[in-house]
Amino acid sequence: MPPCRARPTLFLLCCLAAMPALAAKVTRIEIRGLPDAAMEANVRSALSLSDAVGKDVRPRRLGYLLRVAEDETRRALEPFGYYDPAITVTRSDRAGNANDDTDAGDGQDDDTGGDDADAQAAGARRDRSLTITLEVTPGAPVRVRGFDLGVDGPGGSDAGVVAALDGFHPRAGEVLDHARYEAGKAQVGAALARHGYFDAAPATHRVEVTRADHAADLALRWTSGDRHALGDARFSQVPSAVIRPRLLAKLVPWTPGEPYDEAMLDRLRTSLVGLDYFGLVDVQAVPAEAQDGRVPVDVQLTPAKRSIYSAGASYGTASGAGISLGAERRYLNARGHKALAQLDWAEKRKTATVQYRIPAFAWLDGWYTASLQAADEVNNYVNSRRLELVASRTGQYSPRLALSASLHVLRERWAYNVADDGGGALAPIDFRFASFLFPALRAEYVDVDDRLAPRRGGGGTLTLRGGSGGSDGRATFSQLHATVQWFHGLGPDSRLIARGELGHTFTRDVLDLPPSLRFYAGGDRSVRGYGWHEIGPKVDTDFGDYYTGASNVVTASLEVERYFKGPWGAAVFVDTGSAFEGRTPDLHTGVGVGLRWRSPVGPVRIDVARGLNAPDSPITLHLNIGADL
Repeated sequence: MPPCRARPTLFLLCCLAAMPALAAKVTRIEIRGLPDAAMEANVRSALSLSDAVGKDVRPRRLGYLLRVAEDETRRALEPFGYYDPAITVTRSDRAGNANDDTDAGDGQDDDTGGDDADAQAAGARRDRSLTITLEVTPGAPVRVRGFDLGVDGPGGSDAGVVAALDGFHPRAGEVLDHARYEAGKAQVGAALARHGYFDAAPATHRVEVTRADHAADLALRWTSGDRHALGDARFSQVPSAVIRPRLLAKLVPWTPGEPYDEAMLDRLRTSLVGLDYFGLVDVQAVPAEAQDGRVPVDVQLTPAKRSIYSAGASYGTASGAGISLGAERRYLNARGHKALAQLDWAEKRKTATVQYRIPAFAWLDGWYTASLQAADEVNNYVNSRRLELVASRTGQYSPRLALSASLHVLRERWAYNVADDGGGALAPIDFRFASFLFPALRAEYVDVDDRLAPRRGGGGTLTLRGGSGGSDGRATFSQLHATVQWFHGLGPDSRLIARGELGHTFTRDVLDLPPSLRFYAGGDRSVRGYGWHEIGPKVDTDFGDYYTGASNVVTASLEVERYFKGPWGAAVFVDTGSAFEGRTPDLHTGVGVGLRWRSPVGPVRIDVARGLNAPDSPITLHLNIGADL
């Protein structure tokens, strides 16, 4: 028999047919036509195709992914209220050749074969790098038609629950947004729990969508059950008790049997945190252990480290380089007394402070405090030494308003380096001495969205003090001092900051008052572009100027901040103000720019400013660390 030459050819064809089809790589998925970035993100996360980006995909697998893409997109749009979108899926190779896969959804929903899969496999052999494009027309959204929302039982008339019901969305006529629906449902449930309706349960929970009418009927109702009452607070200090439980019990703001209100637990938590005895404060209601409708409250406390030691370095144009050392005992005894010692030692200014505090459990969260401070300051124009004893009572009147009353005993010695001897010549003068006894009242109000970096709201302080004393005991004074700050967001990354200050002293001669009781202007948090305290009455000497302070002060500031990327930002500002005598201030204005940094230890502000009132005004540098309020 003659040899068969067709056998090698037949064998080669069989081998080629048995070889797997070439894989295709999905390089990009484009989604077009959606009006909302959140919708696009949801579609992209729902697509099985997203897992194939950057990978080699076999033709059968690619065919399956293209077939299910339409259904996945449709389901991903339903939470936004779009139940009838038009979707077209196409793929194109690197050369721009496009294939319409709209009909791919009519095949099998698995990885098995099919004529369409074979056709796509052939296409995959040709198109090694693919871009998948989804053209989406959302269509008309589904809107709420029937709307039945409410709470049956005593909770239906509770003010907090009614507010949550009034804030529920979507309502009749609005798009059926599932995220808003779930958030509204959770808000009503949380309001019931906050006011003690722990037996509340959904009675009706139904959402019926009629796709043909693009309409949905909502029925959502709860039965509230009876409102529980607050029970006893059960304190536990682990690993050991450091504060007497009966003292902590005085902070409990409720009497057992009062209607349950979670705000009471929040108030107790805030009071315990404010004591600074504990590193961990956990206040939890235990509805499962309620008896006769009273819910006990477990208070778990973990004591903080008893002693705090601090050390730091500083530099200021008025004080020079310096160091600071501090020690504090968070609790000296089981009654919660505290003690603090602080030393600030700089080239031109030195202060030493000791303080003893007793918690004021009986009325308002706060402290009884006794403090003694000694200060010594010597610079180019003044030599001052001060000793001040202060007894005070502070209290948190409300979440936004803090009050304090204090009694001050002040002994101060001071001298300026030069003086007018009456004949026009400048000569050294002797030290002056003054002792004053005066009470002071202070109120601080803060209502902002974020204490560390506020973008909405404002705050202010008001201080009233007055007394008598002086070198001969016949000098009297009374002072009124007010500050205000206001914050307003300008978009997501910018804000406007306005500040103001006003002070007035009622006295016969302000120079009879020691320097610590006078008003000054200039420097950080006053009028930038000028030195510390350099705006106001002064005396020109051969040794430079020295500033005496004044009986009045007025300052104002306007600043715009903008953050660009991450924690970094910039600011522009204008400040104006003066410390002055009489009725008319000699306003000094400064302008400048600043760098902002949201550091781990708080906001850092570095400002460069220049005063506008003198042509030769120097450029000043200002550094501040800490919260705005």
